[in-house]
Amino acid sequence: MSLTTLTEISRYYGANPDYILAGGGNTSFKDGETLYIKGSGMSLAGAVPEGFVKMDRKALAAIWDKTYPKASAERESAVLADMMAARKPGEEQKRPSVETLLHDMLPFAYVVHTHPALVNGLTCSRRGEEEAAAIFGDDVLWIPSTNPGYVLSKVVKTAMDAYSAKRGKPAEIIFLQNHGVFAGADSAEGIKAIYGKIMEKIGGRIKRRPEFSNETGEKGSSAAIGKTLSTLAGGKAAFLCNNEIAALVKNSASFAPVSSAFNPDQIVYAGSDPLFTGADTETTLGETALQEAWKKHAEKTGRAPKIVAVQGLGVFGAGPSEKAAALALELFRDAVKIAVYAESFGGPLFMTKDQIDFINNWEVEHFRSSVSSK
Repeated sequence: MSLTTLTEISRYYGANPDYILAGGGNTSFKDGETLYIKGSGMSLAGAVPEGFVKMDRKALAAIWDKTYPKASAERESAVLADMMAARKPGEEQKRPSVETLLHDMLPFAYVVHTHPALVNGLTCSRRGEEEAAAIFGDDVLWIPSTNPGYVLSKVVKTAMDAYSAKRGKPAEIIFLQNHGVFAGADSAEGIKAIYGKIMEKIGGRIKRRPEFSNETGEKGSSAAIGKTLSTLAGGKAAFLCNNEIAALVKNSASFAPVSSAFNPDQIVYAGSDPLFTGADTETTLGETALQEAWKKHAEKTGRAPKIVAVQGLGVFGAGPSEKAAALALELFRDAVKIAVYAESFGGPLFMTKDQIDFINNWEVEHFRSSVSSK
């Protein structure tokens, strides 16, 4: 049964942190009438058949013929309403993935979208597009950095139509700058073969891999700082350091490669604005000084930091719950991987301010964060 296969392949990639973290990524299966798409915020690692949303493909196709407001908030709200209306009877309590339209228009039975750090070392790099062409030739479609949702679906549709007209077949691999990768095939085996090729070819170009040895948790001064951060976050804080992070927190200049956001998942779970504070011990970073740094950062960015880097010490994840703090650290660790891999492709490239602001203010991502952090 195809839904069973979709569940199995979702778990296969969702359980592997090299491909998926937290509630990231999405998967789908389609036949002539129905699209089965991952529910928003659902963990692929824990995918179950009833967790997928059954969508009416005719209703989804009709969305392309509609005209939506130009203003992003109004447009996305209207598109979401139409997507919700495209759910089949009995699916009213489920919310489909934000990338539903993109999955539906790709001409493959199975579509698997993931965010591997190895791949994002390429997609979040300064020479990403030219390097992708050098590695894969014309076998892939490269999509410039685009806001997710309806706009991204339209951009991919236009690019795929042009690719298919030129090549006589659709692209099985779509790289999204500052986002991740889509792979499409008509079987689970086909999906695995495509991802195997992607990881092998990009991996063969990597000149340096992250140095995560000597990984440590909270102790000594970090425990005292963590306690203060837990209070400031109104929840919990967690600490992480290893050789790679130790090199990054030497000073503000060394922290630059991870000082902003590479992709939407990082923004959702680890925030777009890490706080770097220039002190390295409990003595030099007293509770008052940390409170002041936190306050100034929150006033400047308009939100509390989810990542706090302390010079010479390491990095803290902070959030309203233990899970939220742990997810922040997990996604920051992923950002470190991306920064290191990007060195092989011209250096790291962050999302633009407009794109970061879009994600920070997008209701869809607020919903996904609330589901995944519980």
